[in-house]
Amino acid sequence: MRIFLLIMVFVFGVGVVVPSVTYAQDRQEQLDALFEQLQTADDSNWEALETEIWELWARSGSDAMDLLLQRGQDALESGKLDHAISHLSALTDHAPNFAEGWNARATAFYLAGELGLSLDDIARTLVLEPRHFGALTGLGLILEELGDDVRALDAYRHALAIHPQSDDIKGAVARLEQKRVKDI
Repeated sequence: MRIFLLIMVFVFGVGVVVPSVTYAQDRQEQLDALFEQLQTADDSNWEALETEIWELWARSGSDAMDLLLQRGQDALESGKLDHAISHLSALTDHAPNFAEGWNARATAFYLAGELGLSLDDIARTLVLEPRHFGALTGLGLILEELGDDVRALDAYRHALAIHPQSDDIKGAVARLEQKRVKDI
């Protein structure tokens, strides 16, 4: 009987992970406050706010899913793209409402040269977290690589509206605006 119960727990416990409503609400409220502060941040605090946002994005509400994200990110950092994609695919399968899982896998696909798959995952990320300035920046980068500077500039501008202090995003907007002026 005990073995049967363990099997049932394993079989039914490995399904889709849904964070508790309370956790999701608290996380959303924290993100809302951080994004509000980011709008008026200055040079003294914007990086700390950005770091807090990334840290919140990296927490799914499940230790097991957070571990899959960490393993995927570790594989990315060590250049093991197949392993990263495998871990992150397991993550998106089991936690489909976890935006950072999709964003991390989009990064892995991008690095693997799978731009279409990366764009699909960026779209999923943005459906779940429309303020994901990292995904918007990635979208701009891919569109720019594909030669679609107009849409790339739109993506970068959207990211900049969310994160007005980012030097990287400001640089991308300035570069494409300057290129646009030269093309006229």
